[in-house]
Amino acid sequence: MATTAPVIMRLMASSINTAKRAGGIIRDVLKKGDLGIVDKGKNDPQTEADRSAQRCIIASLTKKFPSVKIIGEEGGSDLNVCDDWLVTELDESFLQQSCPEEWQDAKPEDFVIWVDPLDGTAEYTQGFVEHVTVLIGIAVKDAAVGGIIHQPFYKQPGGELGRTIWGLKGLGTGGFVPVPAPAGQFIITTTRSHSNALHQQALNAYASTEVLKVGGAGFKVLQLLEGKAHAYVFATPGCKKWDTCAPEAVLEAQGGCLTNINGEHYLYNADVEHVNRKGVLASLGQNHSELVEKIPADVRAAVGAKL
Repeated sequence: MATTAPVIMRLMASSINTAKRAGGIIRDVLKKGDLGIVDKGKNDPQTEADRSAQRCIIASLTKKFPSVKIIGEEGGSDLNVCDDWLVTELDESFLQQSCPEEWQDAKPEDFVIWVDPLDGTAEYTQGFVEHVTVLIGIAVKDAAVGGIIHQPFYKQPGGELGRTIWGLKGLGTGGFVPVPAPAGQFIITTTRSHSNALHQQALNAYASTEVLKVGGAGFKVLQLLEGKAHAYVFATPGCKKWDTCAPEAVLEAQGGCLTNINGEHYLYNADVEHVNRKGVLASLGQNHSELVEKIPADVRAAVGAKL
């Protein structure tokens, strides 16, 4: 089955297991206690866990899919990793499902994989480990179509750590139980650390009943999927394509929507700019274009405008 399955199904099944292994590496680094922090910029630390998890993911996926383009947050990675970090098995339960017709003939050269090996690094270093996710986003040509969101520190009811959520447009989602957000309220999830005056103006445009400030794009989208928030609003150019590719694919596979604050989808081909200049607006169970219209036009024009 595995060898004959369409490329997208094998990519997803490989990414599910690879994200789990990366999650184990992230937990191991924390357990050792030396995070090996390097500052890449303001509010932008990088740890040993980011570097090691990315090496595991890129080496594992490159070995299996040598002609697929992979772009990781931490730049180029050393592909020589110990066998313990090389994931060769595919997730067989995922492969039991039928491939959506629209992706059946996609060829390796049609794909770009966007990897954020540790989304929520600042939270990881500050002890808010439940915000941490591993993100593997799969784009076909320009569009985000498949995604894995792995939570290394999610506590299962039996005490085991780690949960892996996946989504593929045309197939649906797995790994969690979707819950609708509470009726009669409007809860927004947004950034813990990257706010500014324009962003605050966008938040103020909504009659929200509550604002949840959490770390990481992956964790914010999980707030929508699990019914803890109705919308994710981020009106600054702070995040990148590897932050949003997987969350967009999972959210949209569940019937939601993730765009920039003008309501336009980001492109995910290999040649695009990495920065999401026009912020992020995501919703589930809402009229997305109405949410776009609520953000004042002058704010939408100013966010990410090149000076």
